[in-house]
Amino acid sequence: MPFGLLCTEVLPPAPGEDILMPMHDRPCVLKEGCPSRAVLSRVGDKWAALIICSLVEKRLRYNELQRRVEGITQKMLTQTLRALEEDGLIARKVYPVIPPMVEYSLTPLGRTLAAPLKAVCAWAERNLPKIEAHRRERIKIGGKKRS
Repeated sequence: MPFGLLCTEVLPPAPGEDILMPMHDRPCVLKEGCPSRAVLSRVGDKWAALIICSLVEKRLRYNELQRRVEGITQKMLTQTLRALEEDGLIARKVYPVIPPMVEYSLTPLGRTLAAPLKAVCAWAERNLPKIEAHRRERIKIGGKKRS
């Protein structure tokens, strides 16, 4: 199915979506003003994807997440966790102990995103050698590396 069909009448309505909703009122990531683009931006973010994939197997504390997602700064981890919580993709549980203990886990909605994100991550790992070879070949024939 071509990507462009995401926004046409050939797709059935999403669960809970009004079947009688006019096509022009349905979300469509290809439309410039559609709020679904903000959702795509969030879930397509590298750090968000890595955090979600890290939480698939078990709930994790902040420091465990920071160790698992190598290279993420404290600021970026905090911002991303807050945004994912706002969107309902992760849950934050605070335990009333001293010192405070906080754990993060996927919500049911977040779990629906885990498989697609893991597939994208696996694709990136599997195809990395081909992509790197293509980049090297492009540079060898005179193409410039773009930033």
